[in-house]
Amino acid sequence: MAEIIPEFVGQYRFLSNFHVEADGKTVEHRFQAAKATTPEDHARVMAAVDPNKAKYAGRSIQLRTDWEQVKVQIMVGLLQQKFADPELRQKLADTGTAYLQEGNHWNDRYWGVDRKTGIGRNVLGHSLMLVRATL
Repeated sequence: MAEIIPEFVGQYRFLSNFHVEADGKTVEHRFQAAKATTPEDHARVMAAVDPNKAKYAGRSIQLRTDWEQVKVQIMVGLLQQKFADPELRQKLADTGTAYLQEGNHWNDRYWGVDRKTGIGRNVLGHSLMLVRATL
């Protein structure tokens, strides 16, 4: 059975959407900004000082009408961009065949798995494994 990386902390923090990239932004900033329907909302999300504030800002804007249909595709694209960085790409490759699980304590059962209950779709983990398979 393959190793399981149960959450994106410590040495695996780089897998998190809150990992700060070279430009000072995160996948979380970019993902939340992708929801925007106006340039002003996009800029406001991208200007957030940290990924938590970007997430909060993204929850307060009007969503593009096709968001539910495109959000996973957008996430995969953002992860592909993130892991185009040679150092991050190598770190992702070094996870080998490990099952990547976005374990969390905030009850996100879509993008991750609730660590208390073990329930969740783990869409972020599966997206990361998809990107890893294309390296």
